[in-house]
Amino acid sequence: MPLMRSAFAVPICAWLVLCAPAVWAQGDTDSSAPSTEEPLTLERAVSLAAEQNETARAAGARAEAAEARVAKARAFFLPRLSVSGTYTRRPQELTREVGGETVVVQRANALGASVAARVPLLDARGFPLYQAAARDQEATALDAREARRQVAFQAANAFLSTLGQLQVADAAERRLALARQSLEDARARATAGLASTNDVTRAELDVATAEATLAEAVGQAETSRLELGYLLVTPTRGPLAPPETLLGEASRPVDAFAGLEQGALERRPDLLSARLRVEQQRALAREPLARLFPALSASAQYTFNNESGLSGRTGNGFLALELSWTLFDGGERYADRHERLALARALEWETVARERRVDVAVESARVSLRTAQASFARGEVAVRAARQNAEETSILYRQGLASSLALSDAQVSQYEAEVSLAQARYALGRALLELRAAVGLDPLGKEP
Repeated sequence: MPLMRSAFAVPICAWLVLCAPAVWAQGDTDSSAPSTEEPLTLERAVSLAAEQNETARAAGARAEAAEARVAKARAFFLPRLSVSGTYTRRPQELTREVGGETVVVQRANALGASVAARVPLLDARGFPLYQAAARDQEATALDAREARRQVAFQAANAFLSTLGQLQVADAAERRLALARQSLEDARARATAGLASTNDVTRAELDVATAEATLAEAVGQAETSRLELGYLLVTPTRGPLAPPETLLGEASRPVDAFAGLEQGALERRPDLLSARLRVEQQRALAREPLARLFPALSASAQYTFNNESGLSGRTGNGFLALELSWTLFDGGERYADRHERLALARALEWETVARERRVDVAVESARVSLRTAQASFARGEVAVRAARQNAEETSILYRQGLASSLALSDAQVSQYEAEVSLAQARYALGRALLELRAAVGLDPLGKEP
């Protein structure tokens, strides 16, 4: 028996090691005192992920960059104004005798300044380029909205997964408690001579197995918590509140969700962005044709210095009109247009395929929801039956009417049924999230 106990000490130690972080996180707080930390809700988790996750923030920064590109395209139509100044140091002044007077042609310290302005009067290329930049800005803003939506769904799924893992850990704790109670009963019966020591050995093996199962469940729950905290950019050491609203809605008949796909094409930011990308590429395809027209601009410049020279003037300026017209560029403009039109057609076909995929995604989500509802209903029945069987078998074992093997099988069946129910319960919520994602809603069922 000492050898058996030392063997069982290994899984116990492993369980203590995995549970230690959770114990340390509680600090010196009295375990008997109720927790004052508010449970993390699904709504709060979704909000934190959308606000703090780096993916969402990076998408927002890209949207700001697209706004800057629009301002850059708008600058194509606006005048340019520049000012420059010079200072020149010479070894000596240069003078000339004009009419008996000494005129300084070049000063030793020469100062000069110039003001130049250029205004585009007509350049057809600016219009399609500005339209392309505007469509890009709108599409990038929608991409940022879609990125926040996808991050929110990732957080919601991680939230449900963590809740499921926590319930599996609770089921493992109940299994361990039952195994320990069975061990006490087996020892009492063996001491009274009503059972053999084999029952004690089996009960000790069941306790060791339950301890190992609990250690594994606790480890998986902690790993799931870490993943959730990564998505939320916030540690999640406190309790999690079950999303009863989401689960209650997911339990409604699937027919109640009919019609959600209507308007999905107008709600989903990724599809709206894809359409704008097609318009952007078409605008870029019009730019090469704009090169067929001449470009007209006006420029003006005024310079002044401290050297009047022989003319006696210290300032001078001019106003000019510039006309440039590329009559032949070797076919480059037409090649650019053909390339951009082909890219526009490719984007358009990809967009059509994505739009057709919406109906498939919606129907697939409905099938998943219907399957999850059936699994959850079956899981509830299975848990009630397994718990009743475990209780009755335990009573029969104490009375000597059931074997230790039957008791062990009953407890394992109860644990497996509780695990299946926990998985089915939150699979139900994930199925509803899948449906909401397909129709363009956010995890809370609202339009993003």
